[in-house]
Order: sequence, then C-alpha cells, then structure tokens
Amino acid sequence: MPAAVSRATRGTMALFFVNGATFATWGVHIPTIKARFGLSDAMLSLAMLAVAGGAILAMGPVGRWVARAGSARASMTGGLLFALATVAILAMPSFWLLLPALVAFGMANAAFDVAMNAQAATVESSRTRPVMSALHGMFSLGGMAGAGAGGLMLSLDVAPLAHAAMMAGVTAAVALGTLPGLLSDHPVLPSAAHHRDHAVRALWLLGLLAFLGLVGEGAMYDWTSVYMRDVAQAPDGWIGLGYAAFSGGMACGRFGGDRLRARLGDGATLTGSAWLGFGGIALALLVPLPLAALAGFTLMGLGAANMVPIFFVAASRLPGVAPAEAISRVARFAYLGLLLGPVLIGGVAHLSNLRIGLALVALTMGWIALAGARSARRYLPARAPAER
Repeated sequence: MPAAVSRATRGTMALFFVNGATFATWGVHIPTIKARFGLSDAMLSLAMLAVAGGAILAMGPVGRWVARAGSARASMTGGLLFALATVAILAMPSFWLLLPALVAFGMANAAFDVAMNAQAATVESSRTRPVMSALHGMFSLGGMAGAGAGGLMLSLDVAPLAHAAMMAGVTAAVALGTLPGLLSDHPVLPSAAHHRDHAVRALWLLGLLAFLGLVGEGAMYDWTSVYMRDVAQAPDGWIGLGYAAFSGGMACGRFGGDRLRARLGDGATLTGSAWLGFGGIALALLVPLPLAALAGFTLMGLGAANMVPIFFVAASRLPGVAPAEAISRVARFAYLGLLLGPVLIGGVAHLSNLRIGLALVALTMGWIALAGARSARRYLPARAPAER
C-alpha cells in the first residue's frame, strides 16, 4: 500500500474516533443538562430532537459544501465546528438558548460526519482491500472511550464545561493534525442522463435500506434496557448489559466486517448481516430470558454493524454524483430511521406490548434480507476495489 494511502487511512481512523468520543460527551451530560435546567422528560426529548433535527436539516447543504470544498478540508472545518459546538452546549445559561445551540451541534455533527465519510470513501477506493467498516468501528470505539472518560470526569467532579473544553481541544487537534495526510477526492466524471436516472433510483433504494436498518439500531439503543427489565425480568445488575451486548456486537462486527466484504462481496455480506440481525431479535423475543436476550442483542449488533458502511460505500460509487452528496442523501434517511424508530416501537408497545413493538425490528431485518439486499445488489461492489 502506498505510504500516502496508509497515512490517510490512519488519519481518517483518528477522525472517526474523535467524532464518536465527542458525541459521547453530549450523551454523558444529558442528565447534567436535565438537572441544570430542571427539565421534564418531554422537554428533554425536545432537546434531543433539536440535535437530530439540526443534522437532518443540514444534510442537503452539507453534501454540496463537502463536494465543493473537498472531503479533506471539509473534515478539518467540520471537526473544528463540532468542537466549538460541543463547548457551546455546556456553556448555555438558559434552556431557550440551549435549543439553538443543540441545533447548531447537530448541524456541525452532520458536517463532520459527511466529510469524514466522504474521505473514507476516497481512502477505500484507493486501497486494495475494504476499510469502511473498520473506520465505523473506530467511531464505536471512540464512543465507548468518550463515555468512559465522561464517567471518570463525573466521578472526579470535573466541571462539565471543562470536560467539554478538553474533549473539544482533542477533536480540534486531530482535525488540524490529520489534514496534511488526507487524500484529495477523485474527480466526478460527467455522466449521461440514463446514468443520472440510475443514480437517483439507487439513492432512493439505499436511503430506504438505511432508514430500515437504523430503525433497528435506534431501537436497540433506546429499548434494550427496558426489555431486559420489564420483559426478560433481568436482575438490576444485568439491565444495562442489553445495551452493552448490542454495542459490543456492533464493534466486533465492524472490525471484522472488512474481511467479510473482501471475501464475500458487499451484497452477500448485507444479506447475511440482515439474516443475523433477524435471528438475533427473534431469539430475544421468542426466549424472553436474560441470557437469551443478551445473546440475541449481540447477534443483532453483529448484523447491524456493516449495513451503514455498505450503504455509504455503494452511494459513494454511483456515477455522476459527488460522493459527499450521495452519502449525505443516504445519511439523511439513516438519521430519520434512528430518530423515528424508537418512537414507532414505543407507540406499538404502548398499544400492545414491547415484544410486539420490537417485532418491527425483526420485520425490517427480514425485509432487508429477503428483498432489499437483492434489489440493492446491482449497486453494491462484488469484491474489493483495485488499487489506484
């Protein structure tokens, strides 16, 4: 592998890691913000919605901006904006000033997210073997590290603003330090009208698949602990293990996913991943016991791990569309799924019960396995890209 590509790979891994760690800083301090402003659960949900809403609103303009600026420079700028926004949300003196700061935080996260994923697509297309899944694994690893560091800071009584400033400093340093080693994007060649129509159809399909995949992922983040407590009747010390099992499965799946993608191709990997997720949720629902639920959530994590990386790679290679624009369009659907999935499942659970609500996740995984992956195969690389 050329030294420049190796250096860009390491730099992009660092970007994904600090993105995950910095986003975890917001997650760690959600209870801090709730206590500081005396928020009800409904008002806290509004704050969370502001972050997701900012990201969704920004996706279209961000994709065009990254395409113009280039993913390398946009990754640096996005990282700096994300660092500043992280400090801002812990510095707001009132809830009504916090809300626009959270919208800006979501927008900055979208800018950083799209830029680093576009750089990741450039890096992968310059290598002999896939790397996108491992890069997303670094995001998961960064999230775990950021959550652990946040817990340590809370135990040491470090002021939340000081914690945010320290994390922002690390993110800014990585964004600036990695810029010289990142790759220039490959030129987007003009395409015929039928190629553009092909790309539009592909983006709608990939967006739908991303939406369905993230419905399941969002459900796991929000409902596993409730399921462990209320359905599996787990002891108190086990309740948080549902989330940990899913997250651990996600991390392992991502760090092992590139080898599968290189060996089997993205289409077969996507089909197998969806069946694995379906089997995991089915196990947890059909055998509502703590150990079975943990095994099922782990399998769901393994199944969900490589979906978004595959969708982003496929979008980045569509003819006639800048990778950043294509990724931003698919990412918008993904964010919608992540946002709406837990709400949909909660609504069904309210009308019936949580097992039936989570059956929606099994349905989405089953549809991706039976129909979605087959429809998407024409857009998915069959093997690892050739080195440029």
